Amino acid sequence: MKFSKENNQILEVLSRGVAEVLPSITSLADLMEKRKIRVYLGIDPTGSLLTLGHSVVLRKLQQFAELGHDVILLIGNGTVRIGDPTGRDSTRPVLTDEQIEENFKTWKAQASKILDFTKIKITHNGDWLDKLNYADLIKLMAQTTVQQLMERDMFQERLKNNLPVHGHEIMYPLMQGYDSVAMEVDLELGGTDQTFNMMMGRHLLKAYKNKEKWVLTTPIINGTDGRKMSKSYGNFIALTEEPNDMYGKLMSIDDSMTIEYFTVLTDEPMHSIEKMQIALEHGGNPMQYKKKLAFMITEMYHTKAEAIEAERHFEKTVQKKEVPTDIPVVKFKDQSLPILEILQTAAPDFSKSQLRRLIEQGGVEVTMKDLKKLKLKDPTEKFGTVTIDVIRIGKRRYVKVATSR
Repeated sequence: MKFSKENNQILEVLSRGVAEVLPSITSLADLMEKRKIRVYLGIDPTGSLLTLGHSVVLRKLQQFAELGHDVILLIGNGTVRIGDPTGRDSTRPVLTDEQIEENFKTWKAQASKILDFTKIKITHNGDWLDKLNYADLIKLMAQTTVQQLMERDMFQERLKNNLPVHGHEIMYPLMQGYDSVAMEVDLELGGTDQTFNMMMGRHLLKAYKNKEKWVLTTPIINGTDGRKMSKSYGNFIALTEEPNDMYGKLMSIDDSMTIEYFTVLTDEPMHSIEKMQIALEHGGNPMQYKKKLAFMITEMYHTKAEAIEAERHFEKTVQKKEVPTDIPVVKFKDQSLPILEILQTAAPDFSKSQLRRLIEQGGVEVTMKDLKKLKLKDPTEKFGTVTIDVIRIGKRRYVKVATSR
């Protein structure tokens, strides 16, 4: 593929952090060299917490905005009423307009860490979906077959497990696809889990307007435990994560994920990333690269000063295993309590199941007043709160226990 010298950025945008371009990267690149394109990303604001996993496609959208293209962020207030079950065994809850708008306010505040909204147009697909009449819906449904709609992986999985697929759910790809028709876009962005829906939009735009549409998918990254990053797994790194936690969680990812994280989550030059990859393949120590990654991403979402402090905190508490001096204090009456109950008070942001799992996996250590250290395994084990000095929860969280009188 040949690019003019002044348009080398096109190759970077269409290849770095990209899973696939359909129907082809070459034809899309040719179009982008000729004119500005209209590109969009659709979001269904069903939740409020954004993670580094979400940032992959948001960063890609911002790259198109920086190249000067016509960029649209589409709020799926129309499609969210259907409830797309992507990645789930059952339907998503249907939200009210008020809930959607409230979620989007929080969503936008977090996304502003990545997106420059002065360069991005925000619109809502309820503006056209709510106006479709009975005849419009029949025409839309006539563009495909039930068999084609049922090809979605999650529907096939449900059928195999004898789980229900509701009639309104199979309409979702058609309704999302109609967004492409209404906006007459050139390109749609989304994660690989949205390929089916985005390709439906390509099909419908061709059928309705005889217009070509491209689809660009971004990869789904793994979280801190090596599984797909997900809030339900608890393995995510939030964009709003405290600096110490963000740095520490990034240091906890598997070494094999370092290069991918650099590629899709940072602006580190590719030639530099390639050198790191070669060094790692030849037995280089991954620690230096992971620390660089953790520092870079923490600085991106916070400040350089906070990233420096987070690195120092990690080196002190994890690498040198020292107890920080500025740890929070939790007070208890002098009594004997199960360690799980103590931890629920000491770390209220952890769920009970997360704390139980941490204990059972050896992730909780208690330092007693006599300086004896105990690594716990039994969530029901009882301790006198007056005898505990410090509790380590996971690798980086410390809490000092004091007695209230």
